[in-house]
Amino acid sequence: MDNSHRIGQNVFAMTRFQSETGYSAIAQVEAYWEAVRGTRLLPKRSDIDPRGIEQALEYAFILERIAPGIARLRIAGNHLNDLMGMEVRGMPLTSFFAAADRPAISDMLEDVFQMPAMSTLKLTSPAAGGRPKLDARMILLPLKSDLGDVSRALGCFVSKGDMGLSPRRFDIVTKTVLHITAGQPPARPSDPLRNPALLSISRRQDLPTGMAEDSKPFDGTSKKRRPPYLRLVKSED
Repeated sequence: MDNSHRIGQNVFAMTRFQSETGYSAIAQVEAYWEAVRGTRLLPKRSDIDPRGIEQALEYAFILERIAPGIARLRIAGNHLNDLMGMEVRGMPLTSFFAAADRPAISDMLEDVFQMPAMSTLKLTSPAAGGRPKLDARMILLPLKSDLGDVSRALGCFVSKGDMGLSPRRFDIVTKTVLHITAGQPPARPSDPLRNPALLSISRRQDLPTGMAEDSKPFDGTSKKRRPPYLRLVKSED
Protein backbone atom coordinates (compact mmCIF):
# COMPACT_ATOMS: atom_id res chain seq x y z
CA MET A 1 0.00 0.00 0.00
CA ASP A 2 1.31 3.41 -0.94
CA ASN A 3 1.32 5.66 2.14
CA SER A 4 3.43 8.42 0.63
CA HIS A 5 0.52 10.88 0.62
CA ARG A 6 0.01 10.39 4.36
CA ILE A 7 3.70 10.72 5.21
CA GLY A 8 4.01 13.96 3.30
CA GLN A 9 1.36 15.63 5.41
CA ASN A 10 3.41 15.24 8.61
CA VAL A 11 6.92 16.09 7.39
CA PHE A 12 8.48 19.39 8.41
CA ALA A 13 12.06 20.64 8.32
CA MET A 14 13.91 20.00 11.58
CA THR A 15 16.52 22.59 10.56
CA ARG A 16 14.07 25.21 11.85
CA PHE A 17 14.77 23.96 15.36
CA GLN A 18 18.58 24.14 15.32
CA SER A 19 19.43 26.00 18.50
CA GLU A 20 22.05 28.48 19.53
CA THR A 21 24.79 26.96 21.65
CA GLY A 22 23.48 26.37 25.16
CA TYR A 23 19.80 26.75 24.30
CA SER A 24 18.96 23.26 23.03
CA ALA A 25 16.02 23.02 25.46
CA ILE A 26 14.31 25.88 23.61
CA ALA A 27 14.67 24.04 20.30
CA GLN A 28 13.40 20.77 21.80
CA VAL A 29 10.25 22.37 23.23
CA GLU A 30 9.47 24.19 19.96
CA ALA A 31 10.00 21.04 17.89
CA TYR A 32 7.76 19.01 20.22
CA TRP A 33 4.99 21.63 20.12
CA GLU A 34 5.19 21.72 16.31
CA ALA A 35 5.05 17.92 16.08
CA VAL A 36 2.03 17.70 18.40
CA ARG A 37 0.29 20.54 16.54
CA GLY A 38 0.62 18.80 13.17
CA THR A 39 -1.68 20.48 10.65
CA ARG A 40 -3.96 21.99 13.31
CA LEU A 41 -3.90 25.63 14.31
CA LEU A 42 -2.86 24.78 17.88
CA PRO A 43 -2.49 21.72 20.10
CA LYS A 44 -4.52 21.35 23.28
CA ARG A 45 -3.09 21.59 26.76
CA SER A 46 -4.13 17.96 27.29
CA ASP A 47 -1.99 16.94 24.29
CA ILE A 48 1.23 17.95 26.07
CA ASP A 49 3.00 14.94 27.55
CA PRO A 50 6.08 15.63 29.74
CA ARG A 51 7.74 12.54 28.25
CA GLY A 52 7.96 14.38 24.94
CA ILE A 53 10.25 17.05 26.39
CA GLU A 54 12.05 14.94 28.99
CA GLN A 55 15.42 16.64 28.47
CA ALA A 56 13.90 20.12 28.78
CA LEU A 57 11.60 19.68 31.79
CA GLU A 58 13.87 21.69 34.09
CA TYR A 59 13.31 24.75 31.88
CA ALA A 60 9.70 24.22 30.79
CA PHE A 61 6.54 25.84 32.11
CA ILE A 62 2.81 26.15 31.46
CA LEU A 63 1.05 29.54 31.53
CA GLU A 64 -2.61 30.31 32.11
CA ARG A 65 -4.14 33.57 30.89
CA ILE A 66 -6.22 34.99 33.75
CA ALA A 67 -6.87 38.53 32.45
CA PRO A 68 -5.83 40.72 29.50
CA GLY A 69 -2.05 40.97 29.57
CA ILE A 70 -1.73 38.76 32.66
CA ALA A 71 -0.72 35.10 32.69
CA ARG A 72 0.36 33.08 35.70
CA LEU A 73 2.58 30.04 35.94
CA ARG A 74 0.61 26.83 36.46
CA ILE A 75 3.62 24.47 36.23
CA ALA A 76 7.31 25.39 36.23
CA GLY A 77 10.61 23.53 36.16
CA ASN A 78 13.37 23.92 38.75
CA HIS A 79 15.38 26.37 36.66
CA LEU A 80 12.63 28.99 37.02
CA ASN A 81 12.39 28.36 40.76
CA ASP A 82 16.15 28.84 41.08
CA LEU A 83 16.10 32.11 39.13
CA MET A 84 13.58 33.58 41.57
CA GLY A 85 14.83 31.76 44.66
CA MET A 86 11.33 30.58 45.51
CA GLU A 87 8.43 28.46 44.25
CA VAL A 88 7.07 30.30 41.22
CA ARG A 89 3.81 28.44 40.63
CA GLY A 90 0.96 30.94 40.74
CA MET A 91 3.22 33.93 40.04
CA PRO A 92 2.69 36.17 36.98
CA LEU A 93 5.21 35.80 34.17
CA THR A 94 6.04 39.51 34.50
CA SER A 95 7.73 38.73 37.85
CA PHE A 96 10.81 37.62 35.91
CA PHE A 97 11.20 41.00 34.22
CA ALA A 98 12.44 44.43 35.19
CA ALA A 99 9.65 46.91 35.90
CA ALA A 100 10.29 48.94 32.74
CA ASP A 101 9.73 45.91 30.50
CA ARG A 102 6.60 44.49 32.12
CA PRO A 103 4.13 46.45 29.94
CA ALA A 104 5.90 45.09 26.83
CA ILE A 105 5.57 41.55 28.19
CA SER A 106 1.86 42.13 28.84
CA ASP A 107 1.37 43.30 25.25
CA MET A 108 3.29 40.29 23.96
CA LEU A 109 1.10 37.91 25.98
CA GLU A 110 -1.99 39.36 24.32
CA ASP A 111 -0.43 38.74 20.90
CA VAL A 112 0.36 35.13 21.86
CA PHE A 113 -3.17 34.38 23.07
CA GLN A 114 -5.28 36.56 20.77
CA MET A 115 -3.63 36.27 17.34
CA PRO A 116 -2.55 33.49 18.18
CA ALA A 117 1.23 33.70 17.83
CA MET A 118 4.49 32.25 19.11
CA SER A 119 7.01 34.59 20.69
CA THR A 120 10.74 34.34 21.26
CA LEU A 121 12.77 36.69 23.43
CA LYS A 122 16.44 37.41 23.95
CA LEU A 123 16.99 38.57 27.51
CA THR A 124 19.75 39.81 29.79
CA SER A 125 20.09 40.27 33.54
CA PRO A 126 22.75 42.90 34.28
CA ALA A 127 25.55 42.28 36.74
CA ALA A 128 25.02 43.66 40.25
CA GLY A 129 26.25 42.89 43.75
CA GLY A 130 26.49 39.12 44.04
CA ARG A 131 24.75 38.70 40.68
CA PRO A 132 26.90 38.05 37.58
CA LYS A 133 25.55 39.02 34.17
CA LEU A 134 23.16 36.43 32.70
CA ASP A 135 21.99 35.96 29.13
CA ALA A 136 18.73 34.09 28.54
CA ARG A 137 16.20 32.98 25.95
CA MET A 138 12.47 32.38 26.30
CA ILE A 139 9.86 30.95 23.96
CA LEU A 140 6.06 31.02 24.36
CA LEU A 141 3.85 28.65 22.36
CA PRO A 142 0.03 28.98 22.66
CA LEU A 143 -2.26 26.09 23.55
CA LYS A 144 -6.01 25.58 23.59
CA SER A 145 -7.71 24.69 26.85
CA ASP A 146 -10.09 21.74 27.01
CA LEU A 147 -12.89 24.27 26.44
CA GLY A 148 -11.34 25.30 23.12
CA ASP A 149 -10.22 28.83 24.05
CA VAL A 150 -6.61 29.90 23.65
CA SER A 151 -5.78 30.51 27.29
CA ARG A 152 -2.73 28.31 27.91
CA ALA A 153 0.85 28.45 26.68
CA LEU A 154 3.80 26.08 26.73
CA GLY A 155 7.04 27.91 27.46
CA CYS A 156 10.75 27.37 27.94
CA PHE A 157 13.13 29.70 29.78
CA VAL A 158 16.90 29.07 29.70
CA SER A 159 19.60 31.28 31.20
CA LYS A 160 23.36 30.88 30.73
CA GLY A 161 26.00 31.72 33.30
CA ASP A 162 26.51 31.71 37.04
CA MET A 163 23.14 32.48 38.62
CA GLY A 164 24.52 34.16 41.72
CA LEU A 165 22.09 35.55 44.26
CA SER A 166 18.35 35.34 43.65
CA PRO A 167 15.97 36.69 42.57
CA ARG A 168 17.12 37.47 39.02
CA ARG A 169 15.09 39.77 36.79
CA PHE A 170 15.60 40.29 33.10
CA ASP A 171 15.57 43.07 30.52
CA ILE A 172 14.33 42.53 26.96
CA VAL A 173 17.09 42.68 24.35
CA THR A 174 14.86 41.67 21.42
CA LYS A 175 11.46 40.04 21.01
CA THR A 176 9.85 38.47 17.97
CA VAL A 177 6.20 37.53 17.55
CA LEU A 178 5.20 35.19 14.71
CA HIS A 179 1.63 34.66 13.54
CA ILE A 180 0.34 31.05 13.54
CA THR A 181 -1.72 29.61 10.67
CA ALA A 182 -3.11 26.07 10.55
CA GLY A 183 -0.89 23.74 8.52
CA GLN A 184 1.90 26.32 8.19
CA PRO A 185 4.98 27.13 10.29
CA PRO A 186 4.71 30.37 12.30
CA ALA A 187 5.53 33.41 10.18
CA ARG A 188 5.39 37.18 10.26
CA PRO A 189 2.15 38.75 8.95
CA SER A 190 2.50 40.71 5.72
CA ASP A 191 1.61 43.98 7.44
CA PRO A 192 3.55 44.19 10.73
CA LEU A 193 2.70 47.88 11.11
CA ARG A 194 -0.78 46.85 12.23
CA ASN A 195 0.87 45.59 15.41
CA PRO A 196 4.22 47.12 16.37
CA ALA A 197 4.85 44.23 18.77
CA LEU A 198 5.48 42.03 15.72
CA LEU A 199 8.78 43.79 15.12
CA SER A 200 11.98 42.75 16.88
CA ILE A 201 12.62 45.59 19.30
CA SER A 202 15.58 46.88 21.21
CA ARG A 203 15.20 47.61 24.89
CA ARG A 204 13.57 51.01 25.42
CA GLN A 205 14.03 53.29 28.39
CA ASP A 206 10.69 55.13 28.10
CA LEU A 207 8.28 52.26 28.84
CA PRO A 208 5.70 52.95 31.60
CA THR A 209 6.12 51.23 34.96
CA GLY A 210 2.47 50.69 35.85
CA MET A 211 2.87 46.89 35.86
CA ALA A 212 5.59 46.94 38.51
CA GLU A 213 5.12 44.52 41.40
CA ASP A 214 6.83 44.35 44.77
CA SER A 215 9.31 41.51 45.08
CA LYS A 216 8.93 38.99 47.87
CA PRO A 217 11.70 38.83 50.51
CA PHE A 218 14.13 36.00 50.00
CA ASP A 219 17.10 34.62 51.88
CA GLY A 220 19.77 34.38 49.17
CA THR A 221 21.90 31.97 51.18
CA SER A 222 19.52 29.09 50.56
CA LYS A 223 20.27 27.04 47.45
CA LYS A 224 18.33 23.89 48.26
CA ARG A 225 17.08 22.18 45.16
CA ARG A 226 13.38 21.36 44.92
CA PRO A 227 12.01 18.14 43.49
CA PRO A 228 10.78 18.81 39.96
CA TYR A 229 7.05 19.39 39.62
CA LEU A 230 7.14 18.08 36.08
CA ARG A 231 8.23 14.47 36.28
CA LEU A 232 8.58 11.55 33.90
CA VAL A 233 6.12 8.72 34.51
CA LYS A 234 7.22 5.39 33.03
CA SER A 235 5.06 2.35 32.55
CA GLU A 236 6.33 -1.20 32.19
CA ASP A 237 3.12 -2.31 30.45
